[in-house]
Amino acid sequence: MRAIFLLPLLALAACDEKKDDPPGVVTNIVDQAAPEPRQAPEAENALRTAESAPPPSSVGSTIPASIQGRWTGLEERCDERAAEMKLTVTPTSLVFLESEGKVTGMSHGPDGRIRIDAAFTGEGQSWNKTLELRPSASGRELTVIDDGRAVTRKRCG
Repeated sequence: MRAIFLLPLLALAACDEKKDDPPGVVTNIVDQAAPEPRQAPEAENALRTAESAPPPSSVGSTIPASIQGRWTGLEERCDERAAEMKLTVTPTSLVFLESEGKVTGMSHGPDGRIRIDAAFTGEGQSWNKTLELRPSASGRELTVIDDGRAVTRKRCG
């Protein structure tokens, strides 16, 4: 008895399917990426709060030799090829395990900190990111700060 009530619904659903499309496949999906938001440039006469730090001094786009080299997580072995925290710093790039950032700008901050603007690619995607690098006084450790998250690595070889 219930099948009699469902029969008209099934017939109606069958009428809506296109003969060219496999059953159960929706073809009216719109594949458009939303445009990325842009920040307005800061005016020269813009007001700044007392808490804002002075802008770092520019040093070009070559990473200092003291930071260049191979780095890995504090608990990882340096000879481990697929180490999760693996980082290779070249004069013009930051090479992580699954992504690479080409330096587009760099500046020095207080206490030897270096801010690096880089264009990253990895896993079929691309993005821009600013990272802060803080070398230890001994040069044996490097703290990388990404969106407020700090990860310390040790120098390899």
